Amino acid sequence: MSHIPVKPNKLGLIQLKNIDLQEIVPFIDWVFFFMAWRMSGKYDGIESVHDCESCKKSWLYQFPLADRPKAEEALKLFKDAREMLRQMLDEKIVSVHASFGIFPAYAIDDDICIENEGKTITLPMLRQQHASTDGFCYSLADFVAPKNDYVGAFATTIQGVEAFAESFEKDDDVYHSILAKTLSDRLAEAAAEWIHYKVRREYWGYAKDENLTIKEMLKTQYSGIRPAVGYPSLPDQSIIFELEPLLKFKEIGIELTENGAMFPNASVSGLYFAHPKSKYFMIGKIDENQFADYARRCGKSTDLLRKWMAANL
Repeated sequence: MSHIPVKPNKLGLIQLKNIDLQEIVPFIDWVFFFMAWRMSGKYDGIESVHDCESCKKSWLYQFPLADRPKAEEALKLFKDAREMLRQMLDEKIVSVHASFGIFPAYAIDDDICIENEGKTITLPMLRQQHASTDGFCYSLADFVAPKNDYVGAFATTIQGVEAFAESFEKDDDVYHSILAKTLSDRLAEAAAEWIHYKVRREYWGYAKDENLTIKEMLKTQYSGIRPAVGYPSLPDQSIIFELEPLLKFKEIGIELTENGAMFPNASVSGLYFAHPKSKYFMIGKIDENQFADYARRCGKSTDLLRKWMAANL
């Protein structure tokens, strides 16, 4: 899957601290916010509903009668979330930080090798054993050339939300505590979306003429992909430890637990690929042969790795 690599405008690590929250808020994907509250359905136009009763009724009447109670519940939740966002902005309750960079890289079979500060960081990748709809079994390593290519890595985090959520818990206000946590999760993802936009157009610049709306971005209509650690195409959570030397998590306030979880919980990390044919996919189940080979390439025992890979075995 060959391509012509685009040399980044800026190589190496970049850290942005105290990013303006107003820059991030427009990139929130409210669909996933509602899903976190187990509220499936489409609520198009909810952002434009004003506080007046006529505006609310006009929006609700577009839904079938049976769906209106659920839509009204979604509207209340959305209004509460927007009010909390205003509080976060006015009182500077949370801060947004990001660590990201583009690095020289190449692929050897299903391994991605990243050069950084005179060292090579090898990231073993997994390959699908059941073909995608186009008939091909993908590995993320397919999107990196055998030489003279580049790969990006990123992490975003929302700091301060734990103390904010605890302030509600002290008053037994479970609803607003959960609201603060789910909203901060979406802010971390929104920050990742905003940074990726900047990377495509400015820092890497492989799509400098991109002219998409935020809605189109949230539908991943851009070129390139941003798979996060723990997600379907990058399911091994332990790979987060390999990204730490690249991204220097502690410098933006992220701590890693022994299980590879990031703290604060409202944090996300992953990789950037610029290959024009790169796509999201699900690794799914792998057999024992691939698992043994993956363990060998990771330099870990199968017993140790099995706990990280249980969902794929």
